[in-house]
Amino acid sequence: MATQQLARKTIIELTPYQSARRIGGHGNIWLNANESPDSADYPQPQLRLNRYPEFQPPELIQAYADYSGVSTDQIIAGRGADEAIDLLIRTYCEPGIDRIVINPPTYGMYGICAKTWGVDILEQPVDEEFNPDYSALEKIDAKLFFICSPNNPTGSLVDLDKLAKLAKSKQDKALVIVDEAYIEFSADKSAKELLSQCDNLVILRTLSKAFALAGIRCGFTLAHPDVIQMLFKTSAPYPISTPIADIATEVLTNRLGEMKQRVQTLNQIRNEFCEKLLSLEGVEHVFPATGNFVLVRFSDPELFKEMGEQEIVLRDFDDKPRLKRSIRISIGNEVEMAKTLATIQKIIEKPIKEYAS
Repeated sequence: MATQQLARKTIIELTPYQSARRIGGHGNIWLNANESPDSADYPQPQLRLNRYPEFQPPELIQAYADYSGVSTDQIIAGRGADEAIDLLIRTYCEPGIDRIVINPPTYGMYGICAKTWGVDILEQPVDEEFNPDYSALEKIDAKLFFICSPNNPTGSLVDLDKLAKLAKSKQDKALVIVDEAYIEFSADKSAKELLSQCDNLVILRTLSKAFALAGIRCGFTLAHPDVIQMLFKTSAPYPISTPIADIATEVLTNRLGEMKQRVQTLNQIRNEFCEKLLSLEGVEHVFPATGNFVLVRFSDPELFKEMGEQEIVLRDFDDKPRLKRSIRISIGNEVEMAKTLATIQKIIEKPIKEYAS
């Protein structure tokens, strides 16, 4: 259509982020989006929906401040960590002038958001252990540095001492952003304690993973109050709807025990699943399991396809840097993981002649 040509050239040429829902699939076991396998029930509150919600619902902000241990002026709530990524780039980066730094393989939305706003991207390779190359990052001139911890998809965690050194080396020059979407599964590795030392450190959080609330799209940015005030300027006027604020506040206020039990259960299931994977001959490498997922490199290049044929939907990372034949597997419930393991084992142990039939 001719109207498509009215869009910005950058957008015309842009390949959008391929989320699990966009990629789709067919199956009865869905382990491709790092979602929680369970969903709690929430009573429908009596709402007056004729009024706009608060810009930052105070009960929600206070609840997350109490949970995270930071002050209310260090928090902005929004529609998941994805909106926070977008806000940071359009608040701090001049199109065509500034650039962001990412450490691939990592979460794809950092790059997508930058491209959307016409901001350059520098890809700094990770080291041999798939950790950020902190010494190289210190030498780079950029406006925003994105580090995912636990990293999606490799599971690597930040070195807190090296992170603090990096942030201090960028003082008054750049923001260092740590995406902690999965941090509840490795809670002792959070960079939150560094916020008081580094006023250019930013932490992204979400209720989508450990809190099992992916469907409500609610996340938080933790940072120095000056950073939060700048993000207020570019935020939508009503980023959190009233029903979402009510559900999120209820969970953060009265259901933290449920979240902690979920994390304990999923971590146990994950660790047992990884231990059994390591016993299979066709498994070449199991990456660090620090979130509610695990990345596995298999010897069989057709495994992802064959798992799909068995109606088990996983996430393929074969086209990402240094991840040939690697598949990310979300951690589901015990039944789902047992079925997944048995299917993997069956495919791996299939006689070679059967592949040709």
